[in-house]
Amino acid sequence: MPKVLVVEDSNVLQMYYRQIFAKLAGYQVSFTKNGRQALDHIESSGMPDVVVLDINMPVMDGIEFLRQIQNVQNAKGVPVVMITTEGSESHVVQALSIGARGYIRKPFTPEQVKEHVVPLLGDKK
Repeated sequence: MPKVLVVEDSNVLQMYYRQIFAKLAGYQVSFTKNGRQALDHIESSGMPDVVVLDINMPVMDGIEFLRQIQNVQNAKGVPVVMITTEGSESHVVQALSIGARGYIRKPFTPEQVKEHVVPLLGDKK
């Protein structure tokens, strides 16, 4: 069963993700509220198959998480999809240049999550 780590500080959006992945079925989904918690989760629970990552969060934002995960053993190649309200192209370019494999702008639909996340799992589903 593919493991998805959702890094999102909004409780409402976490509930929305729960609904989306419940409908997709067959995923083990974990949630953290910021990049620091996500790194701690990875250290204690292992590397997920894909990370869905907000940019704007307290403690450690998504851009800093992308920088930090480069230093984590076995993190190379783990796909990260950014979900953001940031509309400026510079934020998107920065995220992609650091290692994000894609991005979705908020507000988003379940179909957008499916079309951006599922293909990154390859044959793990």
